[in-house]
Amino acid sequence: GHIPCGLICHPDKEHVLYPLGCTVVIQELDSKKQTFLHGHTNNVSCVVVSGNGVYVASGQVTFVGFKADIILWDFQRKELLARLSLHKGRIEGLAFSPNSLYLVSLGGQDDSSVVVWHVGKREAVCGSPASARHAGSATIVVCSSCRDEMFVTAGNGTIRVWELDLANRKICPTECQTGQLRRVITCVKMADDDNYFYAGTSSGDVLKVNTNNKLMTDYGPQKEKFSSGVTALLLLKAGDLIVGTGGGIVALCKGSNYKVMRKIQVQGAVTSLTCRGQGHQFFVGTNECQIYRINYTAFKEELIAACHNEAVHDVVFPLGTSDLFATCSKNDIRVWHTPENRELLRIVVPNMTCHAIEFMRDGKSIISAWNDGKIRAFMPETGRLMYVINHAHSLGVTAIAATSDCKRIISGGGEGQVRVWEIGERTHKLGEVLKEHVSAVSCIKIKKDDRECVTASLDGTCVIWDIVRFIRKQMILANTLFKCVCYHPEEYQIITGGTDRRIGYWEVFDGSAIREVEGSVSGSINGIDITSDGAYFVTGGDDHLVKLWDYNEGAVTHVGVGHSGNITRLKICPGNKYIVSVSADGAILLWKYP
Repeated sequence: GHIPCGLICHPDKEHVLYPLGCTVVIQELDSKKQTFLHGHTNNVSCVVVSGNGVYVASGQVTFVGFKADIILWDFQRKELLARLSLHKGRIEGLAFSPNSLYLVSLGGQDDSSVVVWHVGKREAVCGSPASARHAGSATIVVCSSCRDEMFVTAGNGTIRVWELDLANRKICPTECQTGQLRRVITCVKMADDDNYFYAGTSSGDVLKVNTNNKLMTDYGPQKEKFSSGVTALLLLKAGDLIVGTGGGIVALCKGSNYKVMRKIQVQGAVTSLTCRGQGHQFFVGTNECQIYRINYTAFKEELIAACHNEAVHDVVFPLGTSDLFATCSKNDIRVWHTPENRELLRIVVPNMTCHAIEFMRDGKSIISAWNDGKIRAFMPETGRLMYVINHAHSLGVTAIAATSDCKRIISGGGEGQVRVWEIGERTHKLGEVLKEHVSAVSCIKIKKDDRECVTASLDGTCVIWDIVRFIRKQMILANTLFKCVCYHPEEYQIITGGTDRRIGYWEVFDGSAIREVEGSVSGSINGIDITSDGAYFVTGGDDHLVKLWDYNEGAVTHVGVGHSGNITRLKICPGNKYIVSVSADGAILLWKYP
């Protein structure tokens, strides 16, 4: 949701496209079916569709000094056609010429050059620095609506109209004069007849520039400027404008005097506006990862997609059902309906981060661990707050689990303490403090009979506790920061994962190591979950892969490629229908269980 003009409605009116981490998602509007374009090695920074709908192009970010690729895709076959690499560091903007002959690309601040590519030959025609030395950097590129040889770049204090001279392989810019105005251009929309274009600015007004004499003809609104700047523009056939602002307002303006005729409020700053067909319907994308559909005649918004816009820290299923699951992130906990892939409930606690969640076995509450040191319990249907345990831990609550009789909660904190809470009908009091770990507790699992639990910590230990007599039974030491731990369903062994990239099998009885297997080649293992029969388990971590293992063989049987951020947690649903994995880029991925 953070990428400007990231949400695009395809000219066939059946699909929308948007970037998610390193992938580009193509979603059918009616069936909600998704396909993914994999190929980028880092986050996608811009995406664009050709006017005839045949090609898709996307650009990415890389590390400073390295080449950033542009990938040209075939939309129908959903496959990679070519990698175009010239720019360094980042691709700032892309645009197809009206007849899809050329692709124009704009490099980021470290590169700041503009390059014209021949789409058919898949090669660069020519390039040039994007803005004059005294001007700011250009961030936007837009092609003309009729002629393949003309395009516009704009940015901080600069608007330029370029002409391509194909015979001499040159591009020549002309600065557009804006008189006394100094503006940072945030978005540009070209008119259908090419005579003028509109440019939205971060100051909250819109400039109208004539393409023939390169002069600004007028600008507005003069008095009531849009708060937080204009962030997206849409030009309608009648000459009216739809303006999206940083304050989350979508406004319909008269083209002649920029007077606001109708407006609606959406959640988050508007980053994309895209037409479906002739503009009777359009979509709005915001930086809080919300996608809205708006009917032009009624001018009412309808939320069609929502997601977390920060790293997702945990995912849980309620006991015995795969139709619901809950995830937690900064600011909120969300409950999702698996068959329809939609959000059922959102529980918001502003400016706090939720580290872990758990459904109580009886289904009467969702308990959650927060970074302000509180344990909060909510009603699962309404999201109403049931109770809060204040000052549960001094450095934030980092892990949480509940016994199967629902009378006790075991929580772990950032300071390393493990605390047992007695939960009554209306009371909740501290039962016991278990002090052993010296660093944050990352994961807690309780045995089915509620007599024993295991806690994993970032200090390199896993401790098996007797939670009837409140003493330590066993301690497992390893040269790693333990991130996750899991009981085998028969509860005589545990498996652990951590930053040494190994999966350890341990004996519960005496804490001895049974074996270690190499879990990943390139990053810590953050999440682990085992099937109810104990035959298979899944792991996920910083290598962005979901791996399914045979428990007895200790060998990988299946690998899932799809995440573009570090996987933080993953779960096999009850009944082994799906695997749900969540990651640090805010994505929730549903996998079919093999």
